[in-house]
Amino acid sequence: MSFQGEQHPGVVPAPPQTQGFRLNHTMLRVKDPEQALAFYSKVFGMQVMRRLDFEEMQFSLYFLANLEPSDSVPEEAQARTAWTFSQKGLLELTHNWGTENQEDFAYHDGNAEPQGFGHICFNVPDLAAAQAWFDEHDVTFVKRADQGKMKDVIFVKDPDGYWIEVIQADLMVGKSDS
Repeated sequence: MSFQGEQHPGVVPAPPQTQGFRLNHTMLRVKDPEQALAFYSKVFGMQVMRRLDFEEMQFSLYFLANLEPSDSVPEEAQARTAWTFSQKGLLELTHNWGTENQEDFAYHDGNAEPQGFGHICFNVPDLAAAQAWFDEHDVTFVKRADQGKMKDVIFVKDPDGYWIEVIQADLMVGKSDS
């Protein structure tokens, strides 16, 4: 591998001790797992790879992925757990039991003040088709592809109000030449 990454103030060469480190997943807390799982499976085609329940602490974890036809996922639960934690780009949904029954309960989405967490992002093969798909499924838009200063970028919300950026990789070329 010859590309060493862009150089910016604060960036240091990757220490050899970090070789093999990979981002595995991003976690979002969800109020109602049934609603969240329906959204991510129906709208984004994700599948639950593994559910882990922690009865003593009263929460469940759902690890979701977009599978490729070539992916070989183990059927046996323990092997699938190891496989899940070795992947890249998973989404972990955390459900603290009972939140689904609290009428006014909501998690901070990270975009309201004070801002913090911003969004997750999906790359799609056809942005226009994805936008039409979202319309068919009554997905809440923050921004459509033709709105605002950033063209060819969509932002939608999941059932918990988290923002999801949706891009088409080849349309990102030339967006910023810095």
